[in-house]
Amino acid sequence: MAAESLPQSRVPLFDGMNRIPGGLMLIPLILGSVVGTFFPGFLEMGSFTTALFADSALPLIAILIFATGMQITAKASGPVLATTGVVLLFKTIIPAALVAALGLLVGVDGILGISILALLASFDNSNGGLWLAFTGRYGDYRDRGAYMASAINDGPFFTLLFLGLSGLGNIPLLTLVAAIIPLVLGFIVGNLDAKWTEVMRPVPNIVIPFFAFALGTSIDLGAVLSGGIGGIFVGIAATLITGALVYSGYRFVLRRGAKSGVGIASATTAGNSIATPAIVAAADPTFAPYVDVATAQVASAVLVTAIFAPLLATWVLKRQGGLDTSGAAPGDAQDRPGLEQVN
Repeated sequence: MAAESLPQSRVPLFDGMNRIPGGLMLIPLILGSVVGTFFPGFLEMGSFTTALFADSALPLIAILIFATGMQITAKASGPVLATTGVVLLFKTIIPAALVAALGLLVGVDGILGISILALLASFDNSNGGLWLAFTGRYGDYRDRGAYMASAINDGPFFTLLFLGLSGLGNIPLLTLVAAIIPLVLGFIVGNLDAKWTEVMRPVPNIVIPFFAFALGTSIDLGAVLSGGIGGIFVGIAATLITGALVYSGYRFVLRRGAKSGVGIASATTAGNSIATPAIVAAADPTFAPYVDVATAQVASAVLVTAIFAPLLATWVLKRQGGLDTSGAAPGDAQDRPGLEQVN
């Protein structure tokens, strides 16, 4: 649809939400918390009202995971796959292993009021939209193609996996398999029929506000306030630790030199990770006491990392002489067959 034919907003609600990092999820989450705390009767009206605003979170998250799988293309050049692998290893797998090791030392209660659940949910994923925006300016086709790492680590799978492997949680193998089946099926369908991929591309903008509101209805605002300061520390730690890890991968594995700072832009927490504590508690009820505070801390981390990570990446690039836009020259992706744009 041409830009001039787009409908004009009388009140720019959607654009306003998107001006806030993670706003498409954070704002409905907060509204849901307000309703759940002060107007719980609204959620108990029954029929479609209760189904949509109170009970819809898990089904809508499943649809989002399926749609995410559809955006992962099997066609990618070697450098793109190498960059994707480095980002996935240093942003997701190694940080999750470190948090799990910490959990084995201090227990699932965590440290300084921050649970292992909150740390895992904040450390093992990344904000793909922010990554695309940053690499579109300062990166090249390899970096933009590495968005696939964000598609793969999106959702609760790695948190469930490392809780189960470490023994910190009683996560049945069948639950792990069930968590990834929608992603795998989406990948298969999307690679068989590109038209389905296009049909499902708007799904995040459609389902995220609704499942965020439904998640928010179960969050007590008192817990949100108590988790806010802890969430700031979680966000700072996630940016510094995972940013340093991905930077080292860019510098010493990919040999990107002055451009190694680009990797730090992946040191974010995805908005979808706000749903992870509730999903983990559904798989292992022993985590239920941690859900409210962990969700609040993860929500804070989403905002902090979305602001801090690109600022830190820009600062490092500037200091090392890599702050230019030559890698974003128009047509560089088109010059490399097999790389498809992923949104």
